[in-house]
Amino acid sequence: MGDESLLRDILTRYTRIAVVGMSKNPEKEAHTVPKYLLEQGYDIIPVNPTATEILGRPAYPNLSAVPGGYEIVDVFRPSADVPAVVDEAIKDARGKVIWTQLGIRNDEAAAKAAKAGFTVIQNRCMRTEHLRLFRPYAGD
Repeated sequence: MGDESLLRDILTRYTRIAVVGMSKNPEKEAHTVPKYLLEQGYDIIPVNPTATEILGRPAYPNLSAVPGGYEIVDVFRPSADVPAVVDEAIKDARGKVIWTQLGIRNDEAAAKAAKAGFTVIQNRCMRTEHLRLFRPYAGD
């Protein structure tokens, strides 16, 4: 499956997104990107140990605390923190996709996640990709 069709498939098939490192700060990308996805109809689950609620949604300290599961783990943590997130996602075993946001890449953790059966997308903004693939073209 080509890159573009893989991204389209992920963003069409999966709707529950656990956002690891989601921010309470409305000026940060780790807040505005999940807010955009929420507005597009995705079920956003904030994962942030320092918050109890973000965007009116309950926040959870880690992936294993999320009730009801999730399909995508969207990572807004520094690249050095990705291995710990991947280890937790593998142990929790409920997700299908590990997606690291723009500027976040850890090839070793990505290889480990892929070996465990996850689809891995690195260094891409989920909002940017959604806009590129699904927004209506101006003038249509």
